[in-house]
Amino acid sequence: MTSKVDNLDSSSMSNNNYCIIMAGGLGSRFWPISRNEKPKQFLDMLGTGKTFIQQTFERFQKVIPVENILVVTQVQYKDLVQEQLPRLKKEHILLEPYRRNTAPCMAYATYKILKENPDASVVVTPSDHLITNESLFSETVLNALDYASKNDVLITLGVKPNRAETSYGYIQANKSSHLSINGNIAYNVKTFTEKPNAELAEVFVNSGEFLWNSGIFIWNLKSIIGELETHQKEMSILFKGGAEHYNTSTEQSFIEEVYDECKSISIDYAIMEKTSKAVVYPAAFGWSDLGTWDALYSYQPKDEDGNHVICTESLLKEVKNSILISEDKKKVVVAAGLDKFMVVNTEDLLLICPRDPSVYKTLFAEMALNNLGKYL
Repeated sequence: MTSKVDNLDSSSMSNNNYCIIMAGGLGSRFWPISRNEKPKQFLDMLGTGKTFIQQTFERFQKVIPVENILVVTQVQYKDLVQEQLPRLKKEHILLEPYRRNTAPCMAYATYKILKENPDASVVVTPSDHLITNESLFSETVLNALDYASKNDVLITLGVKPNRAETSYGYIQANKSSHLSINGNIAYNVKTFTEKPNAELAEVFVNSGEFLWNSGIFIWNLKSIIGELETHQKEMSILFKGGAEHYNTSTEQSFIEEVYDECKSISIDYAIMEKTSKAVVYPAAFGWSDLGTWDALYSYQPKDEDGNHVICTESLLKEVKNSILISEDKKKVVVAAGLDKFMVVNTEDLLLICPRDPSVYKTLFAEMALNNLGKYL
């Protein structure tokens, strides 16, 4: 069956639809392959031949005019964005001088779009997530954009949980208060909860009221600006003051001044947990934020012993359920007697540890404490 997305071409896309791709993160949870100078979003972690940000851009260009896509990233990643996304307008590469979390990132892009098109509807998305059913994803985004363009709501896409995951945020849907988005049920939001412990996550999943927070938001420009002015007045005033600077030679110096004054806060804390207009739209397109080595392992092909192996040549004896990656094409990987281990070899660092997030986090934190911060 052909969906409406399959036949969508650039001439039939709404010129009022925009996309903000947030691409300034460190990607530290995939160290040592992901580093400060080239984090996760700029890497081909899935072996597809395309980096995460390239996949994200291509996913959205199916439903958003290319000239309406913006990327917000760190100043140091400007060349990487230009190299990997050559079709992106240069004036739509927004450069943050410092990391201030997702709310300032979103506010910057929002007020820049306001100068271009006050009637815009916007989807805000991370740059490094996995989507397995892209056709359904496109249809879901189009439905939400259409609804948001006509209604004063802030939509977040919620994913039905299939396990008690502790590394995701959760959204509690108000099952007694729902609405229809192109025939699909969506709900007013009761609560947002940041990463719960295992016991609480189990309660959430068993209740049937909670969805994973995908971190993808959809709204019209007037609605989000109204909520920024209500709940983050100081931030709103800072970015609103750039109207004369956006898309001019003075934009970057203005933004540097703003970021000196702007607080660091996430969209969830800044807006979504405070607004009365939050709506969660349940989605079934197959999603993961691939935020840990374990999450990546679960999606990658494995051999008969449950090993995910990427290297030119290897000899493995009694190695099971492990990740073995070598970026050195001349090196043979030889290992024995490992179960649930990580062996990651890069040009300047070799990581060997249990495939345990707590051990990994400890090692990562201790690098800087032991004067090895240059390898992060």
